Amino acid sequence: MQAFRKAVEANDHAAIEALLAEDVVFSSPVVFRPYPGKATTAAILRGVTRVFEDFRYVREINDAEGRDSALVFEARVGDRQITGCDFLHVDEDGLIDELMVMVRPLSGAQALAAAMGAQWDQITREAAGDA
Repeated sequence: MQAFRKAVEANDHAAIEALLAEDVVFSSPVVFRPYPGKATTAAILRGVTRVFEDFRYVREINDAEGRDSALVFEARVGDRQITGCDFLHVDEDGLIDELMVMVRPLSGAQALAAAMGAQWDQITREAAGDA
């Protein structure tokens, strides 16, 4: 999804949030249960931008109908290089209703889990509107 990619690359959190459906579901690469809701997903994505360094998308794959996209990225978390993919699905209104992220290698996923864990209190406050 070109709009999401451009918003992420510009670090434009308002534009990213505007692309999320109210009932969006975020599936983390390091936590089993999905996180429902726009406020939580937006807060998680803000946390990710504080954790990732040297982030860049390197490939975009879209289905013919334009409802499913895969955005392959590279980034660094501390001293760990990671490769990952954002899998996006949009609803009938063109808003993202599913966002699933996968990363590799395992050591990178572990570094991401630790870094996001350190962000979790702030993410929770932001999702509740207490930032």
